[in-house]
Amino acid sequence: MKPSSTLPNRHTKGRELALRKLAQVGPFLEGALCQFKRPGCAKPGWHLTFKQKGRTRTVYVPMELVSDVKSWTRTYKHLKILIRQVTRHSLALIHRHVANQRAAKRSLALTHRSRRKPS
Repeated sequence: MKPSSTLPNRHTKGRELALRKLAQVGPFLEGALCQFKRPGCAKPGWHLTFKQKGRTRTVYVPMELVSDVKSWTRTYKHLKILIRQVTRHSLALIHRHVANQRAAKRSLALTHRSRRKPS
């Protein structure tokens, strides 16, 4: 097993938590479920709208599947939030790494200077 190169801090813990939640995500579907008025019907119809190759596509959703599709689109929104959390924590680890490297170099330079002082 490869040893971790980063010390456990709030960003590594936050990223690990978001990754664990990400592993538990069930079925999802990208898009928005939109209601529309059907002529001659009291009940509304439903369309799923999504992007495909830069174009907006619309698919009719049968009434029997509306509750499932709503759940899938909600799961997709939750998935996007988790992805943003993982990204935020990973970027913070990169920024902290650079800051830690600079601090280590400064500390090393200060210890060398103090050793070179003549007595």
